[in-house]
Amino acid sequence: MKCIYCEHPYTYLLGDRQRKCSKCKRKFSPQKVVREEKLLLLFTEGYNARKTAKETGMHFATVQKYYEKFRRTVALYSDEQYQLHNQSVTDYDEYLYLPKSLKIEDNIDKLQHFLTLSYDNKVYNLMMPTIQRYNFDTNDEQEKKLLLKYLRFNKVAKLSKVHNTITEFWEFFERFILQYKGVSDEQFVFYLKEAEWRFNYRNKIPI
Repeated sequence: MKCIYCEHPYTYLLGDRQRKCSKCKRKFSPQKVVREEKLLLLFTEGYNARKTAKETGMHFATVQKYYEKFRRTVALYSDEQYQLHNQSVTDYDEYLYLPKSLKIEDNIDKLQHFLTLSYDNKVYNLMMPTIQRYNFDTNDEQEKKLLLKYLRFNKVAKLSKVHNTITEFWEFFERFILQYKGVSDEQFVFYLKEAEWRFNYRNKIPI
């Protein structure tokens, strides 16, 4: 079994069932490696954390921890790919997301605001400032109306056609996010990036 740290081909088994690399001398657990490979495979295949926990018999919190790690890796991968191809950006537009079960008039502070760019039939998403950034009092009805008007009419957009890669991604994202309940503001960007990754590589997911 090769080393998971330096990829040296020779490791040896220790008495505690861990393996040690003969080159970098670092130790690792083969069982942990196998577990992570299984979880990565299920994540790649689209299993959510709850379904994966049931499939593997692992504790939900443990699976969720691994999934958060995978989503951060996906976000970094997406950033790297965009940096390589950002000269090819053709369209961009802003999107305001709110779960369909919520009324926008009563949940302005829960809006997620992001900018989607398209390049080479792929998309890249950037989170925009939160509603709190605008310093509106969402408890004031008049200010709520002004904020809604502002968000609807002050948009940055450059679209070559009405239905394009960006609108296809938005439809994909709306379907994707339905399986998750109560995504926190802090974690939202990572779910957005997962959707971006799945959309960009829907014909073949890189792992």
